Amino acid sequence: MNDKTTHFGFKDIPWEEKQGKVAEVFHSVAGKYDLMNDLMSMGIHRVWKRYTIELAAVKPGMRILDLAGGTGDLAAKFSRLVGKDGQVVLADINGSMLQVGRSRMADRGLAGNLDYAQANAECLPFPDNYFDRITIAFGLRNVTDKDAALRSMRRVLKPGGQVMVLEFSKPAKAISPLYDTYSFKLLPMLGKLFANDSASYQYLAESIRMHPDQATLQGMMDEVGFVNTDYINLSAGIVALHRGYKA
Repeated sequence: MNDKTTHFGFKDIPWEEKQGKVAEVFHSVAGKYDLMNDLMSMGIHRVWKRYTIELAAVKPGMRILDLAGGTGDLAAKFSRLVGKDGQVVLADINGSMLQVGRSRMADRGLAGNLDYAQANAECLPFPDNYFDRITIAFGLRNVTDKDAALRSMRRVLKPGGQVMVLEFSKPAKAISPLYDTYSFKLLPMLGKLFANDSASYQYLAESIRMHPDQATLQGMMDEVGFVNTDYINLSAGIVALHRGYKA
């Protein structure tokens, strides 16, 4: 009998239940995901993603995996950058989010070099040494077994390829009280007002607090075999961009 537990927000739950509970959250918010991202970050999430895309230094002909890609903000830009000879895979474990992403890509007229995969980050269904770049933006904190996900990403990355993890992290102490008030008071209120769902946004706030801090996540990336890892704090550490390479 498996009695292993993990966290779902601030609650301890059986390990095998987390994936389903996270799925319920994102089924609930999928239709309002982009609106809520703008509200939650006051639009700054677009700046964080743009910066990630710039540092990815994507070239024509590359293969890119946008993991936990949701509604496709990064995948759309990568599709234009890799050109007709490249490939972008928009992957998400949640079918509702992936459907929203597909619809948005079709609305933008993007098709030829885009593929879609409903995939679990812990066991990616791709060949070894396949992708030049892997990005995961605001998705790793929702993964049950983060070590397994990082190992899986490293497996499918080409030697010399780069993984980029954009995620909420631990902010500077000076802004922590204000950030806590915003996260636990205002954020669920916005969820209730604009998405009629305060509980999901309470979970999102709690999941951020339970995610490994900057140094811990870098250590996890080192442990699974990424090399030359580093991280860049954005917005006083509210978000951090972690990078690692496959030797």
